[in-house]
Amino acid sequence: KVIIESGLLNSDEIVTATKIIQDSGANFIKTSTGFSASGAEPKVIKLIKDVINSNLKIKASGGIKSLEQLKNLINAGADRIGCSSSVIIMNEIIDK
Repeated sequence: KVIIESGLLNSDEIVTATKIIQDSGANFIKTSTGFSASGAEPKVIKLIKDVINSNLKIKASGGIKSLEQLKNLINAGADRIGCSSSVIIMNEIIDK
C-alpha cells in the first residue's frame, strides 16, 4: 500500500503518482493519511480509477464520517474504505 496526500496534490500530480505506484507493483493506492486538510473525495477516486490499467486497488481514506460519503466513494470506484468513524457509520446503517 502506498499513501499519497491527494488533498495536497493537483490532478496532474495525482495522475503521475498513480502511474508510478502502478508501475511499482503495489497492491493499493491510499488517498490520505487522515492527517491532512482534506482526504478522500469522489472526484479523486474517479481520477485515479481512470488512470489504472492493472490490478491496483484504491483505498479511500481521510475525512470519511458518514454513510453517504462512504457510498459516494464506493460508487466512484474505491475498493476499500479506511476511516475512524466506522461505529458512527454502522449505527447509520442500523438506524435505517
